[in-house]
Amino acid sequence: MLRTSAYSSIRASLMKGRFQQSLLRTLAFLLSSLVHLCDFKSKKWRRSGDSRLKMLWIIRFSGFFSAALVTIVLSPSLQSFPPAEAIRSSHFDGYLRYPGQTPVVDSLNRFSFRKASAFGNAEECGSGDRQTSGETTVCDPSLVHIAITLDVEYLRGSIAAVHSILQHSLCPTNFFFHFLVSETNLETLVRSTFPQLNFKVYYFDPEIVRNLISTSVRQALEQPLNYARNYLADLLEPCVRRIIYLDSDLIVVDDVSKLWTTSLGSRTVGAPEYCHANFTKYFTDGFWSDKRLSGTFVGRKPCYFNTGVMVIDLVKWRRFEYTKRIERWMEIQKNSRIYELGSLPPFLLVFAGHVATIEHRWNQHGLGGDSVRGSCRDLHPGPVSLLHWSGSGKPWLRLDSNRPCPLDALWAPYDLYGPTP
Repeated sequence: MLRTSAYSSIRASLMKGRFQQSLLRTLAFLLSSLVHLCDFKSKKWRRSGDSRLKMLWIIRFSGFFSAALVTIVLSPSLQSFPPAEAIRSSHFDGYLRYPGQTPVVDSLNRFSFRKASAFGNAEECGSGDRQTSGETTVCDPSLVHIAITLDVEYLRGSIAAVHSILQHSLCPTNFFFHFLVSETNLETLVRSTFPQLNFKVYYFDPEIVRNLISTSVRQALEQPLNYARNYLADLLEPCVRRIIYLDSDLIVVDDVSKLWTTSLGSRTVGAPEYCHANFTKYFTDGFWSDKRLSGTFVGRKPCYFNTGVMVIDLVKWRRFEYTKRIERWMEIQKNSRIYELGSLPPFLLVFAGHVATIEHRWNQHGLGGDSVRGSCRDLHPGPVSLLHWSGSGKPWLRLDSNRPCPLDALWAPYDLYGPTP
């Protein structure tokens, strides 16, 4: 079980966050009590006109007010207490968010990642002299573009994903990584872990989707950064014409260039499809009973696909304004409640039935237990190029708790968290 000072610091931060929440609840209770007491006694004052009774309750009011004031003075850290909607902060309270300012991460030096081994292209790559990010521009037409989100809670998974891609690629210096963040100060950490990596960090403002997100079956599915993939065409430079989007809870055990060269034909999005899945369960009964809504699938043969692994033609995405189409479905959801699963259903509404099929080997998903705590899953039949721990069970958490699933051992070799062994 990993027991590093960084991990201990995160646990201490969690305890601090719970203490702050307790103080806030206490203060709210005191103020609420004051309102009710004053309202009740004001009626008695009007009836009795007793000046001594008035004086008594003024003294009591002062006592309550003093207690509330002491609570605030003794906990100045409440001034910067992070709101509930902080990015993926249900299990981590290390966020500071100030009105009108960019979100920042408090003390990123709590995280300790080992520097990855040096990597380089094989001779047959044709770009063996490209060894540093300083020699590569994002518009280089020979690059393979990969997008991944970075945030504190899933940072360990993102680093492992990048490490696995580099380890299994013939031409790793031909890759350019686009990291989507809603916290600052992550670039230095990535650079220290992968000194040779070609990458750029893009800030995704949570306010873009704050009013579009509806409640979901899991709080983690409601976090704004989950929706950053909808805005890749806007965030990335116009010269980036195609992108591989990957979730943070996966590893690649094959050369990702093979995925990059997948033909999309006339389609905008390519992904492994699972047509045996019960597609109707991804939407509510109200959706299926309303022909104005369910009619969107007329003439299509929609199949489920997991949005954690996608190849996207950004030229077509921009031309047909798919971001706006997804946003329109999110607006309908806010008013009509047509699904329960966060950022996935809008993608299904827009693209299901119009997806370029990619081999299942590129998304062996569901290894996180499919939202069932503590459950372990086996691989799907067939070859494997990518293992995806979608669901609530993440391999780093299970390994740390000494309760891993068998397949978590396949993720462990790519984990760079902690000091050099």
